[in-house]
Amino acid sequence: MTDAAAPSPPAQALSGIRVLDLSRVLAGPWATQALGDLGAEVIKIEKPGEGDDTRGWGPPWLSDGEGNPTRESAYFLAANRSKRSVTIDMARPEGQALIHALTRESDVVVENFKVGGLKRYGLDYDSLAALNPRLIYCSITGFGQDGPEAGRAGYDFMIQGMSGLMSVTGSPETEPQKVGVALVDILTGLNATIAILAALEQRHRTGRGQRIDIALFDVAVASLANQALNFLVGGSAPRRLGNAHPNIVPYQAFETADGHLILAVGNDAQFARFCRLADLASLAEDARYATNRERVAHRETLVPLIAAALKRQTTAEWLAMLDTAGIPAGPINTIAQAFAEPQALARGFAMNLPHPLGGTASGVRSPLRLADSPMDSATAPPLLGQHTDEVLETRLGLSAAERQALRAAGII
Repeated sequence: MTDAAAPSPPAQALSGIRVLDLSRVLAGPWATQALGDLGAEVIKIEKPGEGDDTRGWGPPWLSDGEGNPTRESAYFLAANRSKRSVTIDMARPEGQALIHALTRESDVVVENFKVGGLKRYGLDYDSLAALNPRLIYCSITGFGQDGPEAGRAGYDFMIQGMSGLMSVTGSPETEPQKVGVALVDILTGLNATIAILAALEQRHRTGRGQRIDIALFDVAVASLANQALNFLVGGSAPRRLGNAHPNIVPYQAFETADGHLILAVGNDAQFARFCRLADLASLAEDARYATNRERVAHRETLVPLIAAALKRQTTAEWLAMLDTAGIPAGPINTIAQAFAEPQALARGFAMNLPHPLGGTASGVRSPLRLADSPMDSATAPPLLGQHTDEVLETRLGLSAAERQALRAAGII
């Protein structure tokens, strides 16, 4: 009697899904990186000799195995792991033919060219859907496929301003501020991922692909969340409150004896516990402060009382007491301190992936944790054109001689 065969390891969630990535910079690559993290095969099409713009957005630069700087920027590394780079000149008919052939073998195309920009290359939705009716084609633009601004280019910073996000970010005493990362690009990438996954599920039922229209402006306004509803319901535009919250008090940063902390009181019971802890018990019984509704209405008199109390002890002392009392609070870390947090270390936030130039490429682990779908096979962001020969041979059956002729002509 023979032993039973060992069970096969579980497949990644998107195993068998092939993504043709025609995007560059951040929003599109962020979406395709998420799909790659989930197990999709992502083929990144880049211009020969140049590649994604962000490859040159340094310093800092990746170091090779001997500590020498390479031409791989940290910015590019942030959004392009678990992809295969294929260099094809889409402006040439021969390059377009190669992308058409890859489209027939793909499930998803992601692009972030200006509206109509790919039509002259025969790489627009109508052209590619005719080749592959099951294709899901995700277009990411600044303002969407229609409307008076559709033809404009859109960039994260300008969209943060146009959307109203900057109007509620920063101190009332200073100019409006952008968020410290390109958050609109990131949120757009995440929304694109959600839409692609929904379209894949619908295709299971209908057998048909579809076009997805994702706009940075749409995403930014939709992401205003409660602030958008504060305007639509309340009738007046929210104002900048610095680190304070428009709908919850106390929910902001406070100075301590040696620094700052964030106090995030979420309900009346937490407020009462905080008051006892801070020797302010009478405030919890004061009609002006007993409920969140009244605390918001009387924040101008309440916040100074809390601020004075918190200055009496250090950040570490307060955080220890607040944690024991079950009152949400936390430090204001630098990025270095965030990565050094015990929780960050336990969850393995920082990744080091073997890189083809030697040494390792740093990365931040995906926050997606699927119990039955392993996500431990990430690969370092590819070198420009690293997988051109492999993909054209295995996916399209091109011989070495055919590939050499294309390379000599500057097509790949």
